[in-house]
Amino acid sequence: MARGQSRSSNQLVVPQANQALDQLKYEVAQELGIQIPQDGYMGYMATRDTGAIGGHITRRLVQIAEQSIAGQAGTTR
Repeated sequence: MARGQSRSSNQLVVPQANQALDQLKYEVAQELGIQIPQDGYMGYMATRDTGAIGGHITRRLVQIAEQSIAGQAGTTR
């Protein structure tokens, strides 16, 4: 596998979300003060740092989903 490529075999349900998720990764890393390598290859980063980024992304996505659900519930009444 070439350097800078993701090893993840996960397939996105909505492929168009890839760019938004990538942007979210960089935003969360910046908020946490974690520097992502310029080439995007995270294989040499500390597991603690990559785990923190993933955990915060998950929290943010859950928050977005909860707000979306709450907004939909409010419009169906």
